[in-house]
Amino acid sequence: MALEFTTSYLRDSLGVFHYYKKLAERAMAQLNDEQIFTVLDEESNSIAIIVKHLAGNMRSRWTDFLTSDGEKPNRCRDTEFENPPQTREAVLAMWEDGWCCLFSAIEPLTEADLARTVTIRGESHSVIQAINRQLAHYPYHCGQIVLLAKHLNHAGWKALTVPRGKSEDFNRRVLAGEASQR
Repeated sequence: MALEFTTSYLRDSLGVFHYYKKLAERAMAQLNDEQIFTVLDEESNSIAIIVKHLAGNMRSRWTDFLTSDGEKPNRCRDTEFENPPQTREAVLAMWEDGWCCLFSAIEPLTEADLARTVTIRGESHSVIQAINRQLAHYPYHCGQIVLLAKHLNHAGWKALTVPRGKSEDFNRRVLAGEASQR
């Protein structure tokens, strides 16, 4: 499928969010249940903890996005790095809930909303700045999920993007409209 050309900031932002959500999901799908909870060392987070943190951030940032501060009073960020959900199903439900908050907040926005002001921790942001902040944050953590998944399932890993040694074929397919970077 070819990349859809757009000059719409909102449409492109949604496309990027969907891309990284799917990338992390494809990585997690390559793991067994135990690997979702594996911690490499005492300073590292498991995929389950990363998901818990992302979901907590998404709930806080995107609930009542245009009308309340993005750091909700009931959010306790530090606890997002403790006590992960106990099952893969619970992790994935938390993941879906977080992304649902994001998409429910961004999908109804209009181009006029981009000039509005929102706050995060009391600091004013344009809507564009607030979206960009999360466009940097969430792919960062999705990349952590991919790296951990690839490390944990290195023997059975299936490439999520262009496989090694396949760049020329991929470029040919992009030019033919059969593939896309996204």
